[in-house]
Amino acid sequence: MASAIERVLEIREKALKEIEEAKNLEGLAVIKNIYLAKKSELTSLMGLMRELSQEEKGAFGKAINDAKQAIQDRWAKKAQEMEAKKLQEQLEKEAIDITLPGKEMKAGHINPYYIVIDEVSDIFASMGFEIVEGRDVETDHYNFELLNVPKDHPARDMQDTFYINENQLMRTQTSAAQAHTMIKNEGKKPIKMICPGKCYRRDDDDMTHSHEFGQIEGLVVDKNVSLADLKGTLEMFVKKMFGEKREIRLRSSYFPFTEPSVEVDVSCAKCDGKGCAMCKGTGWIEILGAGEVHPNVLRMCGYDPEVYSGFAFGVGIERVAMLRYGVDDIRRFYQNDIRFIKDFNKN
Repeated sequence: MASAIERVLEIREKALKEIEEAKNLEGLAVIKNIYLAKKSELTSLMGLMRELSQEEKGAFGKAINDAKQAIQDRWAKKAQEMEAKKLQEQLEKEAIDITLPGKEMKAGHINPYYIVIDEVSDIFASMGFEIVEGRDVETDHYNFELLNVPKDHPARDMQDTFYINENQLMRTQTSAAQAHTMIKNEGKKPIKMICPGKCYRRDDDDMTHSHEFGQIEGLVVDKNVSLADLKGTLEMFVKKMFGEKREIRLRSSYFPFTEPSVEVDVSCAKCDGKGCAMCKGTGWIEILGAGEVHPNVLRMCGYDPEVYSGFAFGVGIERVAMLRYGVDDIRRFYQNDIRFIKDFNKN
């Protein structure tokens, strides 16, 4: 009995001494686990109770409880002292000298990607176009099928498209918004719209390509809409965007959702169409693809191709920005380099 109580007192004194000598809260936590945990030595000594008489049990139990309480009280006090000291040190370290001069707050700048979206949207809005917001995640039906892209077209290959599952994918063009708009109008209302937004395709990032890029696609559907209307619209856009001296030319091309299809070039601003390194000596720079809406697209989206016709076009946002501002690498638009962005301050 005497030896057991002596052991309790030894543990008590040892714990109190270690608490007093603790250097930080981490060390204090270790001490608590050693002396106050369920499997601590003090707790294990309770097993001796079965060997003691009723009178001895009371004295022994009181010794253990007194030891635990003393350790707990001293530990709590020490922890409180350490917390207060830590807080004080932190306050002193983070103190603010209110006599110091304030820091100059510099205005941010708009990324040229968004400058181009705003400018192109303003130009087409002035021509009566509605701005439509599309979806980044699309279905195969709207992204491909309603745009007359056959099942075996390379654009459906996994090497080109980010598929989420068999039916959902990251849109490869903003044309899907055109299909949504035509179906919503139930083949009865004329359409004049553009849809700016992000597109996603599997591509090797280089100076002119990125797996993520911006696109503005336009659509006009009405009665008696011709290729001449398309050319006139694009001429007005190019002159407002790149200057009155710029000219356009149309070259025959192929897209599954337009027929006939054309590539649209703009006369080189650097050499004024005479030929230079920028335009590879041709005097022209390709800027977008366009064409008359394919009858199959009109029909699948609810419009009678015998009554309605239309044109569509798509221009790369970064492509316009690179031509407009002489940017040499498409990746600069996404690198969050304020040294690059600050050069495009509109204020």
